[in-house]
Amino acid sequence: MDSLRSGRFAEEEMSVAVPFLKRPPKLDGTQAGDFGFDPLGFTEEFDLFTMQEAELRHGRLAMLAVIGWPLSELLAPSWLLQDGKAPSVLNGFNIPSALAVATIFGAIGFFEYKTALRRNDNTKFGAMHRADLADCENGQYGAPGDYNWDPLNLYSSIGDDAYARKGLREVEISHGRSAMLGITAFAASEALTGHPIVENSMFFHPNLQLPALVAAYYAFGYFYEIDEEVDGTFYKFRMSSEGKARWSNLKMGLGLDPSGAVPAPREQVPSNNPISAFVEGVQKSLKDSF
Repeated sequence: MDSLRSGRFAEEEMSVAVPFLKRPPKLDGTQAGDFGFDPLGFTEEFDLFTMQEAELRHGRLAMLAVIGWPLSELLAPSWLLQDGKAPSVLNGFNIPSALAVATIFGAIGFFEYKTALRRNDNTKFGAMHRADLADCENGQYGAPGDYNWDPLNLYSSIGDDAYARKGLREVEISHGRSAMLGITAFAASEALTGHPIVENSMFFHPNLQLPALVAAYYAFGYFYEIDEEVDGTFYKFRMSSEGKARWSNLKMGLGLDPSGAVPAPREQVPSNNPISAFVEGVQKSLKDSF
């Protein structure tokens, strides 16, 4: 089994995340999620592995919270909410919600106490991480966030090697960071507006806005691609060769000539079928637009 290469950014002088700042010496890209972002220099004062553990714990909690927050506002009884908003430090608590939060955080605190100084070098995943990080500086500490827990056997789902496992750790920490930003935005939005985040939102109520945006996104990617010949200063899109063929096939399927010429009209018997009438109307409007 190949082990990870130590310090993938060790030769870089500047930070990958913040190119106008110098790369912090300890952030050389060995661990997942390390892109040289430490503008306040915490890695020079505190233990790097401990901070990575803390970030992962906060990220995992935030991923649960960013789902639980809107679900509570949609499904929880009104007596657990604060004027329809999820109970929080900024929104306030009532007695039932305060007891629930105290219980949950007490359980989390007990888990933190029991696992903060755990050993993970004598477990299945601990041995795996020692092999994966054998050639890395400080590799003897293993991978942060390892609780030897993988009931669905997903850790090696994209490949049973060191780089695939690091890739999954990268995905987790990226999602955790996004969730931490998301839950902060939830709390700030409700504190500033006084309204629940699920109120008048296309993400939390049945509507056509979100499906339309998703369909537009995939439709654009179906025909267009990023022009890789541009020097990287900006993004430019062009219709791909596959996109041109798909566009021609689409026009042919709608009764349009690929060259843009509109074929001679055919005699058609008016249909009483509303679906057929709708399709004919779409075809006519498309013909008129070309």
